[in-house]
Order: sequence, then C-alpha cells, then structure tokens
Amino acid sequence: MKVDVLLTTQPGGARDRAVELALVGVDGLFTFENAHDVFFPLVLAAGATDLDLMTNVAIAFPRSPFHLAQQAYDLHLLSGGRFRLGLGSQVRVHIERRYGGTWSRPTDRMRETVLATKAILGSFQDGSTPNFRGEFTTHTLMPPAFNPGPNPFGVPSVLVGALGSRMTEMAAEVADGILVMPFNSARHLAERTVPAIERGLAAGGRSTTDVEVCCEAIVAVGRDAEELAAARNGVRWLLAFYGSTPAYRPVLDVEGWGELQPTLNALSKQGEWGAMAQLIDEEMIATLAVVGTPEQCADEIVKRFGAIATRVCCYFPGYPVTDERIAELVTALHSA
Repeated sequence: MKVDVLLTTQPGGARDRAVELALVGVDGLFTFENAHDVFFPLVLAAGATDLDLMTNVAIAFPRSPFHLAQQAYDLHLLSGGRFRLGLGSQVRVHIERRYGGTWSRPTDRMRETVLATKAILGSFQDGSTPNFRGEFTTHTLMPPAFNPGPNPFGVPSVLVGALGSRMTEMAAEVADGILVMPFNSARHLAERTVPAIERGLAAGGRSTTDVEVCCEAIVAVGRDAEELAAARNGVRWLLAFYGSTPAYRPVLDVEGWGELQPTLNALSKQGEWGAMAQLIDEEMIATLAVVGTPEQCADEIVKRFGAIATRVCCYFPGYPVTDERIAELVTALHSA
C-alpha cells in the first residue's frame, strides 16, 4: 500500500520539508486548503523530489474549471507526470461567506466541475475546441494562444473528495479517483461508502480498475505511553471539529453517536473547543481514528482499507509526530 502524508502549506518551508519526507520513505505528498494556497507548495516540491503530488483537496466551486485545468496541467508538467488534482466541495457557509462563491446542489456542481475540467484537459491534449455546455459552467472557446498543447506526461487525474453516498457515487461514475474522507469508520465504509462506489461504477459502465480509491486515515501513532497520550489528545480535537459539522453526522449515525453532533455544533459556535474535545471518548477515537504503535496502525489501516484502496493518506493532527515514527509506519505499511 502506498503512503501519502501532508506537506506543509507554508511555501517558505515546503521545499525542504518535501526533501525530508522523501528521505523518510513516503510515496507521495498532499496539501489541503487552510491558511495558505493549496498549489504553491507542490510547485516547490515538484522540482525537489520524485514523489507523487496531490491537492487533497482544492476547493472546486470558487474556481473556474479552466483555472483548475491550467494548474493541473502545469503541475503535471513540472513534476514529470506525478500530479493528481484532488477536488472538494467544502460546506455552504465557507463557500458563501469565506470564498464569496455560490452554493447549490453540490453533487451536481461537482459533477460538472469534474467533467468540464477533464474536457479542457482533453482539449489541451488533442488540440480540439471543448464543447462543454452545462447548467453551471460552459466552455466552448479555445483559441490557439490559450492552448498549451499536449502534455508530454499525459493528462493528470482528477479525483474527488467524498463522504456522502451521492457524492461518492458520482465520483465513482465520472472522476478518475475518490478520496475517501478521513472522518470515517470501518462500518460506515462498508455500509455506505463501498455500496455507493459500486453503484457509481455500474452507472458509468466502469470497473474497479478505472477508478483509484485513496482512503484517508487520522492516525495517532506512538511508541510509548507518553507519545500515545499526546497523539490521542491531538486526534481528539480534530474528531470533535469534524463531528461538529452537520455534513459528517452520517458517520456518527452509523455508529449510534448521531445525537452528539448537534451538541458539538452548539459548542463550536460558542468557541468551546476544549469542551468539545472532552466529549470524544476512547471508543470514538479507536473507531474513527487509527491508534497504536507504527506496526499496530499499519495493521489496522490494511484491515480497514486494504480491500478497496491502493493508497492511504495519513494525517497526524495536533501532535508532534517525529519523522522516525512516520518512517516506521511507512515501512510497516509497505511490508503489509
């Protein structure tokens, strides 16, 4: 199983950190949108390592599919064919109030974004004029001056971050891959995610070999009691944050914890982050995250995701994980 880890999104340290992580033995690096741009660090990493690179995720709706296609093309070119464009929808309040964008029917919008981006990338590759006419976006113009020509490394893959059944099904039908979101459990994966993938593949007339499945895992790794305690505390905060979001309630519902979601949401609006974290008990951590020594974490990741995923994106949130521990986890996963 290939292992991807987070690359810092602070451009000033991205290149050096990419080199350090390459020495650790990871297979790829990903970025996500937070306080810095999601693409810039990957530009720096592209020339510094031979690792796979991915946005995980770039928020799709505030961006034009043409912009996304250009950025994906250039990063694929800079990296020598090692870039994947991972897209996500975010939630309504952020799209409208933080990005100043438009929100409606997110699954339908994401379908069009994926198809339009792929159509534009295809027109770059074969020199044609795109003929994409959708409900939310239209692309029918490509003068030669704006077409970079065929990418010598081919067309980059377009993946979609998905949790809900509809988004997962759509991604399996039209995208090149699915990023299974990290706030998840083995039961939710088996009962909701896998059936949705199967329905999407059937609707698109595709097979499992047509769509890459990358599972994401929140990992609390340590060698001794002190390291594991720090890891659990970091993971506890992130689980509380995710759990406060209404879109993630289905995961809690499957495990019988759905009533916790509105409580967490109310506390988040009051800024009571510490109180939120205290509501995440040890059973929840063990169910929603992966906890233990590097070898134990590797075994659990393979147990949960090995049947459907060829890659795993590992998050180490809110605690100081060492490169030595990351290397041990990577070695264990490669062996498994």
